[in-house]
Amino acid sequence: MRTAYHKELDDLAMRLGEMCGLAGVAMKRATQALLDADIEAAERVVLDHERIVAMRAQAEKDAFALLALQQPVAGELRAIFSSIQIIADTERMGVLAVHVAEIARREYPKQVLPEDVRGCFTEMGKVAIALGDSAKEVLVSRDPQQAAQLRQQDKAMNELYRQLFTVLIDREWQHSIAAGVEAALLGRFYERFADHAVEIGRRVIFMDSGVLPAEDEIH
Repeated sequence: MRTAYHKELDDLAMRLGEMCGLAGVAMKRATQALLDADIEAAERVVLDHERIVAMRAQAEKDAFALLALQQPVAGELRAIFSSIQIIADTERMGVLAVHVAEIARREYPKQVLPEDVRGCFTEMGKVAIALGDSAKEVLVSRDPQQAAQLRQQDKAMNELYRQLFTVLIDREWQHSIAAGVEAALLGRFYERFADHAVEIGRRVIFMDSGVLPAEDEIH
């Protein structure tokens, strides 16, 4: 019975990894839509998000069923409750990609980003995509050391976010206030995407150790 129960836990972890992978793909396409004014990529992100929403509903149902099947022990409880939190984080990552895609779609066929910040968003996109891939691997492996490394990748995103604001508040900024506000909002979407990936790492560490580290404690 316990063997079957643990297989159900493993299957849930695999589904969470798949959800995270889909969120990473969504951010990759959203970045393509943003940088290239690619309306097809933007539409694909919005439409495909329905799959993530459906997976979230099923994963939550499965997680609560695992609580009801039999009395889980401490490690199993940690895995289930952490999985419920991770479900929310992965779905939120997908939502943030949708937000990026929706802005690109709304402004089509215009380029959303002034040339001054395009390089920054190119790099932010790369970091976000890498974080999505890493979070997916962590969910499958459940390796706490690998999970801790997500924080290092997030530091790169935080630095890019700071660089973006340096450009936006520079006196030499020659674009409209609206363009600056929109760039700041888009940057926030990428920064939050990275934060949710880090949160997944924290939850995987909690599964292993029983202690949820503070964000500045993992490295």
